Amino acid sequence: MAKRATRNYVNNRDLLEALVAYKALCREAEDAGEGRPRVPDYIGECIFQIATRLATKPNFSGYSYKEDMISDGIENCLLYIMNFNEEKSQNPFAYFTQIIWYAFLRRIAKEKKQMYIRFKSSQHMITTGGTHTGGDEDLNIHLSTAADYMNDFIEDFEDKLAKDKAKKKADKTEKEAKKAEDK
Repeated sequence: MAKRATRNYVNNRDLLEALVAYKALCREAEDAGEGRPRVPDYIGECIFQIATRLATKPNFSGYSYKEDMISDGIENCLLYIMNFNEEKSQNPFAYFTQIIWYAFLRRIAKEKKQMYIRFKSSQHMITTGGTHTGGDEDLNIHLSTAADYMNDFIEDFEDKLAKDKAKKKADKTEKEAKKAEDK
């Protein structure tokens, strides 16, 4: 059986050439005292394809805000496009993929924080009796199920915050102890 030819959706070599040409244009514009020129369509399409394809990975499936994640990834790539050093690396695909990956993680963290705030306020409203308490039993079952999910989410989120806070405190104590040893 013949080996199947791999088909890459972004050609790394072409992307590198386009990026080098764009950075040269940016340097010329900067020397002339002009603003940074528009990113070429090819580079923009490549960044969009990388972000869109990365959003299909299992790590990021199931999120309702994928479009926001993709937008954040593209925005960060355009923000840090000039930081790519072609002398250090010949792989702009990996550079942009890494930027997009961390943009996705930041968006997920922001959305989880917003969900925590919504759930916390809903939990407060439920405990203070600010919800509908009509005779509809299906509504009461739904509220209790949602309340269980909310309580679990809130508990997990607050546990994570407490662990992060304890880790930061331990790191700070360790740094101070090491600083004291050095003196």
